[in-house]
Amino acid sequence: MDKQAQWAVSHLKIEQEVQQFSLIAGVDEVGRGPLVGAVVTAAVILDPTKPIQGLADSKKLSEKKRNELSALIKQNALSWSLGRAEVVEIDKLNILHATMLAMKRAVEGLDVQPEHVLVDGNRCPEWQYSCHSVIKGDALFPAISAASIIAKVARDAEMIELDRDYPQYGFAAHKGYPTKAHLAALHEHGPLSCYRQSFKPVQSVLALWQGELQDEVR
Repeated sequence: MDKQAQWAVSHLKIEQEVQQFSLIAGVDEVGRGPLVGAVVTAAVILDPTKPIQGLADSKKLSEKKRNELSALIKQNALSWSLGRAEVVEIDKLNILHATMLAMKRAVEGLDVQPEHVLVDGNRCPEWQYSCHSVIKGDALFPAISAASIIAKVARDAEMIELDRDYPQYGFAAHKGYPTKAHLAALHEHGPLSCYRQSFKPVQSVLALWQGELQDEVR
């Protein structure tokens, strides 16, 4: 059996196993890859009596569609919650453990606690909840899709706000990801306090800037 077939069988098995639960939360994250800002997570329990059309992996939706769906999700879901881990936590724990922490915070913040949790990816946080991790789950399970959408809309909004304060970095365009333009701006202007100092591109620029400062002192 090839990998694609194994993946399909695995997801079918999960679909069958979760049918016993009524309150299922979908969980996803946005912001593991950027050089700047928090990693943002969301947990969503959808209301089966209020279906939302068009839910999909947030990365495959236009910004306009994401914003529209985010408003619908918040209006119609049984419960939703955002979680986050800040830059200082990312640098202390590493991005994986910080993401797991943010996911826990998102689920714990739900007004309605779930019977089961579906987490996008290949692992679940260490917690008390019954759960499945689902690779590419944001394209398969509506609750995970909903979580990916509201998390991305929330984090993108933070990057747009940061762009207003520091337009020279281009945060509104690249959302903190290490694009060529972003790396060029980082080298030219130096890291801000909101940069993740444990990430290698930021470490490299910090070393350069610190070296230049030492040269000036001499």
